[in-house]
Amino acid sequence: MRDPGACCHHRLVKPRLLLVDDHAGFRSFARALLEAEGYSVVGEAADGASAIRGAERLAPEIVLLDVILPDLDGFEVCERITGKGARPIAVVLTSSRDPAAYRDRLARSSARGFIAKEDLTGAALAALTG
Repeated sequence: MRDPGACCHHRLVKPRLLLVDDHAGFRSFARALLEAEGYSVVGEAADGASAIRGAERLAPEIVLLDVILPDLDGFEVCERITGKGARPIAVVLTSSRDPAAYRDRLARSSARGFIAKEDLTGAALAALTG
């Protein structure tokens, strides 16, 4: 039986995604890549506070969230986003840093998983969210 909290990845339904990263270049790259692979990028945020507001306002199914942000730590943002409301949001953390540095925190996190920025693809995201 399918997890009721899992995101919908039916071919006709584009998963709604919020991109959170303080580097505009990465947001632009990720948007182009993920939209080409069937995602609907409904918004972008450059810091944690904007990410939290965007998640509430835009109702994404998925949030691709950088670990290192200028105001709040990505793990803190993840907990705030996933702890609100009845609507499940799949948060996937990302970073250009070595994922081994986050192993313990990832294990305790409500995030669906982690994708290194260099490994980002629609398929990698779908494997964690769908």
